[in-house]
Amino acid sequence: MAAIITKRNDPKSFSYVTRIDIPAETRSQVNTLLNQSLATAIDLKTQIKYAHWNVKGKDFYQLHELFDEIASEVEEFIDLIAERITTLGGQALGTVRIAAKASELPEYPFDAVDGMDHVEALADRFAIYAKSLRQNIGKTDELGDMDTNDLFVEISRAIDKRLWFLEAHLQTSFA
Repeated sequence: MAAIITKRNDPKSFSYVTRIDIPAETRSQVNTLLNQSLATAIDLKTQIKYAHWNVKGKDFYQLHELFDEIASEVEEFIDLIAERITTLGGQALGTVRIAAKASELPEYPFDAVDGMDHVEALADRFAIYAKSLRQNIGKTDELGDMDTNDLFVEISRAIDKRLWFLEAHLQTSFA
């Protein structure tokens, strides 16, 4: 039952037999969404770690700890996404090289040094990922895969909360 249905040089073509009663075409479409989200989450985690390692300034310790905490949380989401892909019979395309090519995020601003520069850069990237997750919530709803939909909802809620944590550092008065 664990035999490969298709196997070519293109890793996107991998599909495994599963007894899950979601049609193969639906699983393929959902796995495309999941692999895109996986790539973006991997990139987001590495960008958070970059900020964690390189933050400077008066709020160094607080931000250093916050960035590490957020990176750990994103790491958990990476694992959940990858496991959902393989649960649906797909291949989790989670190498750094694949993630770099497929991520929806812009490159990190390497001139960021001060804590607030890092907070702003991360807030921008969290907003992009949050929007993508909400789009995936709509698409998985249309495809009828409520389990993957629920996963995207769970991650979206947490990403929005972390965006709020980051934005709170940038706000000094009511807009």
